Amino acid sequence: MLEDLTTEGRNPASDRLDSLSALEIARLINAEDARVAEAVGRETETIALAIDAIAQRLAIGGRLIYLGAGTSGRLGILDASECPPTFNTPPEMVLGIIAGGPRAMTHAVEGAEDDVDVAVADLDAVRLSAQDVLVGIATSGRTPYVIAGLKHARRIGAYAIGISCNEKSRLAADADLAIAPIVGPEVLSGSTRMKAGTATKMVLNMLTTGAMVRLGKTYGNLMVDLRATNSKLTDRARRIVMTLTKLSGAEAQQRLAECDGEVKTAIVAQLRGVSPIEARDLLMAAGGHLRRALERRTE
Repeated sequence: MLEDLTTEGRNPASDRLDSLSALEIARLINAEDARVAEAVGRETETIALAIDAIAQRLAIGGRLIYLGAGTSGRLGILDASECPPTFNTPPEMVLGIIAGGPRAMTHAVEGAEDDVDVAVADLDAVRLSAQDVLVGIATSGRTPYVIAGLKHARRIGAYAIGISCNEKSRLAADADLAIAPIVGPEVLSGSTRMKAGTATKMVLNMLTTGAMVRLGKTYGNLMVDLRATNSKLTDRARRIVMTLTKLSGAEAQQRLAECDGEVKTAIVAQLRGVSPIEARDLLMAAGGHLRRALERRTE
């Protein structure tokens, strides 16, 4: 029953919420938010398993697909949209699907989360395959649209990961792996865009960042596979090349231009003393990992 869910419970700390001052409200919400990181922390071993599963599927040409309704769906789309500029991934590698379609990003689409047939149709539309990972997000753990999607994913052999904020959820039974940060009742009862939404965002950050690190998209903590799509990222790319090669700003910019803006290629070309074409070959032989390409011995 919905009323039995932790996320639907009443939080005793906020039972007089309407009588608090603005400062008291802010402090209360902040105090409750402080519990979120601890809840996510209790799930790190499971999250690590998910990271490796995602990285393994992406490495063989599979995709990461998020599926959710309402806030959960919006968070999936947000995380997916950040991957191309941050990690230079093709747009189709990480996708987000929301119940009710694109309009549901900004408007409530009544009944969309209950439509199990549409969930399967939505996944068929993006050609979900056995190589892919589907992450079904439902803080309640009972959203029919998401559960139907997870069941469909398992039927066709895709790896199904469920994320919820309630223990022993129905969603967990239909997933290969279940991540469940239990954040407790919300300050505003049932408003899972708050602590549950924050926990979800943290988990999604960990999944994509962790998987991309495993795929060689970083060097240390530098995003060496970024796509410079704006002035901020162009400046960051230049500074990364400067940091790792000790080139001046002008020299780094020139090297990037010679390498079509590819940060990793520019770094390998400079540090290994090779052409951009040879640098790309070294990176390919190293599976895209910059550190391996720099350390790899040449015949």
